[in-house]
Amino acid sequence: MCLAIPAKVVSIDERGENAVVSIGNVKKEVSLALVEGVAVDDYLLIHVGFALNTISPDEAERTLQLFAEAGML
Repeated sequence: MCLAIPAKVVSIDERGENAVVSIGNVKKEVSLALVEGVAVDDYLLIHVGFALNTISPDEAERTLQLFAEAGML
């Protein structure tokens, strides 16, 4: 089973190929090769260094809360 984690976009490189995302206090660079139209402050589902798709802030918050309740964050 695969697990994708919601993360907030904090910056995007000049070419629009990579973004830095924030998951709590952790920041990570991810590839945007699989998604289009990403902007700073969007939420993305991240899996093994790739953004899979955008999600709403509400969905991101609910998912992160469930991970926290399960002791996964």
